[in-house]
This record gives sequence, structure tokens and C-alpha cells, in this order.
Amino acid sequence: MRDAAISRSESNARAVSELRDTLRLGWRSTKVEVKQFFRNAQLVFFTFSLPILLLVIFGSIFSGHIDGPPGTTPVPFKQYFVSGMIAAGIVSTTFTSLAITISIEQHEGLLKRLAGTPLPKASYFIGKIGLAIVSTACQTALMLGIGALFFGLSIPTDGMRWLVFAWVFVLGITAGSLLGIAYTRIIPNASSAAAIVQPPYLVLQFISGVYFVFSDLPIVLQSIAVVFPLKWMAQGFRYVFLPDWFGAKEQGGEWHLERVALVLGAWSVVAFVLAARMFVWGEERER
Repeated sequence: MRDAAISRSESNARAVSELRDTLRLGWRSTKVEVKQFFRNAQLVFFTFSLPILLLVIFGSIFSGHIDGPPGTTPVPFKQYFVSGMIAAGIVSTTFTSLAITISIEQHEGLLKRLAGTPLPKASYFIGKIGLAIVSTACQTALMLGIGALFFGLSIPTDGMRWLVFAWVFVLGITAGSLLGIAYTRIIPNASSAAAIVQPPYLVLQFISGVYFVFSDLPIVLQSIAVVFPLKWMAQGFRYVFLPDWFGAKEQGGEWHLERVALVLGAWSVVAFVLAARMFVWGEERER
């Protein structure tokens, strides 16, 4: 009995040590990924410039307002638009970027070489997701800063709204990152990565309330959008940046934050299972 207890204790100690090493190497991998990203001037420019450019263009062109019930203050369209752009930015820096970059590294043999090194496989993914978190946070901060300084964007001061922002942000990054990792399974080669990844992302932007008020879209498109995370991310961020009365314009006539949490949480779990089952390293694909 004593020997069994000692064996369990040693096993637990090894597990804790392995977890500590995985996290430590994952942190180092994150720092390497971030340094490489910011040293690539063109990549940094195009990653941050597109959503900001769209914000500037839409903020300049669409100067109209969305009217609410009598006695309420209309919402400038740019105030509505920023919520969708933050959500779309998360999908871009997680699902889109990770699916493309990981599939390229996969098909060019980098992952096969990494599999032969002492680096834990989990540490590799921690580095990739860490980069997604950093780049998404920087992109969001730039959009909010530019919107507030030049386009009159109203930044909320209510702590509860920022708490909602935080958990929608975290769940959105989690679901988008894991879906991007799983999606690499259907990419046959590096040259086709962008062509396979970009179309679903672009279509979902148009039907998820990013560019248009969601309740104004055809019911058929709304029914498709509610299946995917982007619509729910945008809805969660709209709660943060829009007045309470705007909830009546959401599907069901309320903000339904519990549904936002449920759907994003469910997608995170499903995406984790898909990533664990579907992702293959280079040598496994060749068998």
C-alpha cells in the first residue's frame, strides 16, 4: 500500500513537472512568435491596417443613425459598426491566420521537424494562440483609440460592460483559435490555404451583423449566421458599446447574453474536440 502511494506521488510530481515545462516552453514559444510577427513589417501592416481602414471608410461614408424608440438617442452607425469589426478582427487573427500559417508550416515540413524535437506539441499551439491574443488585443486597442479620437466613438465607462467584453473576447479567441487549428485538416497544400480559409470568413462577415444591422438581414441569412460564433461575438460586443434599448433590435428582442456565452462556450468545446481529433502533423498526413 505504501509503495502504491509513493508511486502515485511520484506520478503526480512528474505530471506537474511536465505541465510546468509545457507552459514554460509555451511562453517562450509565444515570445518567439510575437517577435517574428512584429519584425515582419508587411505582415504587421496588413494585419492591423484592414480593419482600421474599414473603420475609417465606413466611419467617413456612413454618417447616418439608427433610430430607437421615442425619447431615446439615436445610435450613430459607426458606433454599431465598431462592435462587428472587433468580432471580425478576432476571427481574422485567430481562425483565418492560424489556419493559414499552421497549414503552411505543416505542408512545408516544419511541423514534422518540430515533432522530432523535445518541444512539447502543446507548447507549439500555446505559442500560436499566444500570438493571436497579442495581435488581437493590439488590433482592438488601435480600433478603439482611432474611433474615439477621430470618429467620436463613445467608450463605455460601466465596469459590467467591460466584464462582458472580457469574457466575449476570451471565448471568441478560444473558439476561433481551436477552429482554425481543426480547419487545417481540409487544406490539401500550402498554396491553397488562403483560398480555402478566406471564403467562409468573408461570407460570415456579411450575414453576421458586421456590416449591416443584423435584424435587417433576410431571415434565411439570419438563420445561417446564428449557427456560427461570429454572430454571437458581434452581439456580445454590441451590448458593450450600444445603449440598452438596442437590445430590442437583436434576435428575440433582447441581448440574450446567456445565449452568447452558451454558443461561444459550446463552440470552444466542439472546436477543441475537432482540433484534438482532426489535426495531423506532417508525418501523419503522409501515411
